[in-house]
Amino acid sequence: MTDELVLYTNPMSRGRIARWMLEETELPYEVEFIGFGDRMKSPDYLQLNPMGKVPALRHGNALVTETAAICAYLAETFPEAGLLPRTDVERASYYRWLFFAAGPVEAAVTNRAFQCEPPADKARSVGYGTYEDVMTTLEKAVSAHDYIAGDHFTAADVYVGAQVAWGLRFRTMEARPTFQAYAERVLARPAAKRAAELDDAALPKE
Repeated sequence: MTDELVLYTNPMSRGRIARWMLEETELPYEVEFIGFGDRMKSPDYLQLNPMGKVPALRHGNALVTETAAICAYLAETFPEAGLLPRTDVERASYYRWLFFAAGPVEAAVTNRAFQCEPPADKARSVGYGTYEDVMTTLEKAVSAHDYIAGDHFTAADVYVGAQVAWGLRFRTMEARPTFQAYAERVLARPAAKRAAELDDAALPKE
């Protein structure tokens, strides 16, 4: 019997990505919503995630934080879900772009959004180079195949796809046709729609 899966999340956070990943596995799981502020910084929650952020995933006695790590963990722990790459070539792309999205993409988009990009003459000292470098590289990645690792949807598409979709929605990424086409493909999945509906239903009522 599978150990219980418990997702600690907030419907207005990156926890939406972890929810989508859980829906892709089609496994039963419980959700505990964590409010921003005191609840997320409480001693009890800091035992789960010392960063005081969501999401966090408990699987029996195992605990995983960091959204990309949650996606990878679930794919590897439950291979029957079919969310792993199938070949060595796919696996290389899977890890390459999963970590690229969690590192350079996240950093470049955040810096651009808060207008704190490093000066151009310091680009060589910055892990991601420049925002333009990151967007051009990401565009090549999402246009090479239907999915990020090849022709087969994987857990990496959950994470990369969510990043691209959010970037387009909040205009922190350029609305390039390749980004739009990729986002439409991944968001059309039934699991993505279910996850969005569940989290939208949990949003605070106006």
